[in-house]
Amino acid sequence: MNLAWKEMKKSNTKFVILGSIVFLISLLTFIISGLANGLSQDNAALIKNLPDGTIYMETAAEETHALSAIDTDTEKQVLMENDGAFAFSIQMGFLLNEQDGQQSVAFATSTGSAEFPDVAKGDIILDRSLEEDGIKQGDIFNNSQLEDEFTVAGFTDGAKYSHAAVAFIHPDDYADMYRTEQMQMLFVPETAQPRTVSGLQSFSTEEFLNTLPSYSAEQLSLSMIVWFLVVISGMLFAIFFYMMNIQKLGLYGILKAIGVKTGALFRMIWTQMLVITAIALILSIAISQLFGRVAPSDMPFHLPVDATLQLTAVFFIIGFFGATLSGLQIRKATPLQAIQQGEESA
Repeated sequence: MNLAWKEMKKSNTKFVILGSIVFLISLLTFIISGLANGLSQDNAALIKNLPDGTIYMETAAEETHALSAIDTDTEKQVLMENDGAFAFSIQMGFLLNEQDGQQSVAFATSTGSAEFPDVAKGDIILDRSLEEDGIKQGDIFNNSQLEDEFTVAGFTDGAKYSHAAVAFIHPDDYADMYRTEQMQMLFVPETAQPRTVSGLQSFSTEEFLNTLPSYSAEQLSLSMIVWFLVVISGMLFAIFFYMMNIQKLGLYGILKAIGVKTGALFRMIWTQMLVITAIALILSIAISQLFGRVAPSDMPFHLPVDATLQLTAVFFIIGFFGATLSGLQIRKATPLQAIQQGEESA
């Protein structure tokens, strides 16, 4: 420990440069991770907010929920046999206000569930993001597919789908708009022991999200960037300590000659890595959380605690392996090598 601190004080410029690079990379990683999580919420919060369970859609729909249509008898049987189960549908559409201004929304309806707001016929409940756009309770909207008008009955939080605000409507209004009595999907909570249903394909919540083309492509791209940055940080540790260790092989040989164990030299490197990584991550986490607070409201940024802790652990693990890999040069250091370097310098 003392060796680590002494070297860091003596060569503080080198360690400050490495720490600055790790800080910038980790900050960029946290911000991109926050954007990835934010886009994920903006794209599919309606589904992600569902409890653990199984989602069923028609097998013939080939994993495209917009083409799915659950047989009415099958729906009744599943709902009767599973407590807490419900059927629901989601369809992209639009609302027109009294000035014919158009607002894109995702219409959603269900057979009755605690997970979806209870909406009266003719009413509509919107995601709160539309309230920020000036829409108020009591506003009137219509749709070209429906003769009657909608009245805004209230707002709810965390209801986004395909980057659009969700508009919850009554099943009868949905049936009139889309000319169908059939729901697209069934949801069976985890406690209900889901089973195989003839003609239906089952999905976990995560599996269902991956059937959404926009969601899977978007998250895959951002995840690749995040992990690429994490790998770069590990390579930086390995390269930095490798170059330092090459320069200090003679010093390591002398230390070994006076009785310093190889394990102690490795602990010195690990201590330096931990100090640099800890300081860099504390700063990057603080700034990324501040960024989430001051970012524009229309920027989807969400960095939960579990994602922060996961990335923090990964940075420490990558840093440890990078520093350890570079430290393998310590095993090659011998007292004879130190004497030879001294003779060459003389």
